[in-house]
Amino acid sequence: MTRVCFVSRVRPDRLDEYRTRHAAVWPEMLEALRDTGWRDYSLFLSGDGLLVGYLETDDYAAAQEAMTRTAVNPRWQAEMSEFFVDDGNPDEGFQVLDEVFHLEDQLRAAGLATHPQELPA
Repeated sequence: MTRVCFVSRVRPDRLDEYRTRHAAVWPEMLEALRDTGWRDYSLFLSGDGLLVGYLETDDYAAAQEAMTRTAVNPRWQAEMSEFFVDDGNPDEGFQVLDEVFHLEDQLRAAGLATHPQELPA
């Protein structure tokens, strides 16, 4: 499993509408994301337009490629492109960040419990 975090930038004058559009994503798009391997996918938006995305997947490149082959993704990207500072498909402009720390991975590596309920009584 791979954890992916990315950033992008939404136009500050379109933040409210961007939030509204993501409050009710098309069911066809939700199914496509699910079916192409995007899990635990979240988007976070700051007041200045910084968009941070997080997802888990078995293979990020394969999940992205599978999305390009869906019927819904080109329509969704075309609709969303007007919200972003950079031109082009929003899903092609993500800046993927390097993971530098993950608590559970380090706890496991140190031989420590990853959850409080795993601690000895």
